[in-house]
Amino acid sequence: MRDQIERFLKYITVERKYSDNTLIAYGNDLSQFLAFLQGHVAGWDAVDRDLILGYIMSMKSKQEYASATVARKVAAIKSFFHWMVEGKQLEDDPTATLDSPKVRKRPPKAISPEDIEQLLSEPAREKSTKALRDRALLELLYATGLRATELVSLNVDDINLASATVRVTRPRDQRQRIIPIHERALEPVQEYLERGRIELLHDAGEPALFLNHRGERLTRQGLWLIVKHYVREVGILPNVTPHTLRHTFAAHLLDNKAGLEYVQQILGHTNISTTQVYTQVSTSGTTDKDISA
Repeated sequence: MRDQIERFLKYITVERKYSDNTLIAYGNDLSQFLAFLQGHVAGWDAVDRDLILGYIMSMKSKQEYASATVARKVAAIKSFFHWMVEGKQLEDDPTATLDSPKVRKRPPKAISPEDIEQLLSEPAREKSTKALRDRALLELLYATGLRATELVSLNVDDINLASATVRVTRPRDQRQRIIPIHERALEPVQEYLERGRIELLHDAGEPALFLNHRGERLTRQGLWLIVKHYVREVGILPNVTPHTLRHTFAAHLLDNKAGLEYVQQILGHTNISTTQVYTQVSTSGTTDKDISA
């Protein structure tokens, strides 16, 4: 049974070109499902709808997963069985009549202008190479609304300080967009390029903009830890993440009367309904109401 999972993961990597993050998530989801099946069935052809429903109910009863996580796990299972049937490895798809779980969508949270100012100013209190990098990346996150993956994927040649723009390539489909950089972030980024990055660099051929202490491209996990460090230092909300800065950027733009379509273009949203969520976000970090699916 494990062999089929491995072949499926190879298929979605090579043929469907799923992102690394989705590949990892689907791999974990299917491994977890397989562990649940151990002792119940001897092969995939013995898995039926009731068994899958039992698995879903077991996840919900433990209350360990958010509704969005359960929905993703079910999506992984449905995709896997669809692939099995399409490839003639199974005759019937036990998920064919299985509805996807409803996801309760909570609107994004933003933090206040006062808190964001504290957070962005904190790295400047230190006089180190790391602080130069951290100040630049925090300022750039808030000045552009980039996703965490987009930020760590940036190369040096994606930054154009002369035109105050950054070229962003979405890893999932390689779509590009040009985003203006707010002037407050230009000086920190320039200082990092001229001083900080040079000291972190080990290999002259490394194209990455933001580097870790080994001179390699900063990872999403590394970025998350950096943000968490400064959040603790200034004592603001403990659940602030890199994505919170994206939410805050969007909310503050709309607070300052930016057009919805302009914000949509900057954030790289395909559907404007995704951007409209931010019209209900308060910069105090609370929202007018929850949004249900």
